[in-house]
Amino acid sequence: MIVCASPLDPAPEPLPGISTDIHPGEEASHQRAMPLARLISGGMRSDDAHALHALSDAGVGWLAAGRWLGERNVRIALHADSDTTARIFHRYAAAAFRFAQGAIAMDDDNKRALHAQSVRHYGDAARLEVHPIERHEIAWRTGRLAGWLVRPEGARADMPIVILFGGFDGWREEYHAGAVALAKRGVAAYLTDLPGQGEARLRDTLFLDENYVAALGTIADHLSALPGIAGRVGLWGNSVGGYLAARAAGEDHRFAAVCVNGGSARPMELPERHPRFLAKVEALTGTAERHVIDRAMAPLSPDWLSARLRCPLLQLHGAPDAVFLLENARVIHDAAASTDKRLMIWDDGDHCLYNHADERNAAAADFFATRLV
Repeated sequence: MIVCASPLDPAPEPLPGISTDIHPGEEASHQRAMPLARLISGGMRSDDAHALHALSDAGVGWLAAGRWLGERNVRIALHADSDTTARIFHRYAAAAFRFAQGAIAMDDDNKRALHAQSVRHYGDAARLEVHPIERHEIAWRTGRLAGWLVRPEGARADMPIVILFGGFDGWREEYHAGAVALAKRGVAAYLTDLPGQGEARLRDTLFLDENYVAALGTIADHLSALPGIAGRVGLWGNSVGGYLAARAAGEDHRFAAVCVNGGSARPMELPERHPRFLAKVEALTGTAERHVIDRAMAPLSPDWLSARLRCPLLQLHGAPDAVFLLENARVIHDAAASTDKRLMIWDDGDHCLYNHADERNAAAADFFATRLV
């Protein structure tokens, strides 16, 4: 594939050159972890996603290619003839920088800088919305838990809200489309990074431990005190976040509904099958000490679920999901004490249903709209 210059780009930069120090195996790993469906469903424009994979295949390197695409989108945004175009391309830039830093395994200065660029351009887009997306920073321990509040149009006084978050790769902005789907159905959405994820980890060095449910409670307290947010609170967790959401809903019954997308009752099943993924768990928890990790990632047993998880539950999963196996995901649905529960399975679904993102977002948003409003 030839990656061409864009006529919208006011000052095109040459493509980055072929790198001599990249490893084909690492590039293939990046492509598996960030397939086209995930890139596009996570906010990257389709031609950027295809270009990123093509440049990676050609030997440019994932990191250099993602940064180049992000910088091109920034130039287009800054020279756009309308706020609408500027907003769109700031968001495309944010996605390119976000997925570029996903190639950096360690939390080094390069990763932090790229992630900060992603957050900055998502914020630039948020301010250009017709109804601006609000940034909130909530004190937690020695740092802050930052997030983005997406309100529906014509909000009422007792509007419900859903807190959305990811998993090992906890980049909250990846779930922007899900937040928009909720807002279109009259439900406010809050995109957040939990301790150990995204900005909470890279900026504030906050890490996940077994007390993370208290962090979610603090977020819920902050949101419920905002003007117009006085309704019920739901949780929508993706990947490992699905496990975190189910556990939080079982421990804190203020959460009135929960969606588990691509989650598992046994989050350590992935590093057990593929030990290299243990590095992601160590980054999330900020430690290599196994007893600390085990406390944070303890399995949800059927007895625990049947005794504690009582709120309405929607579980979404792909049958061929190789990250979290369907048999381990199904435990959450089958054992939950919820009288209102449903497990939806896509026979060809990727992990987190990246290849069915519109259906996934519609199913989850409709679920929360009918349970919380």
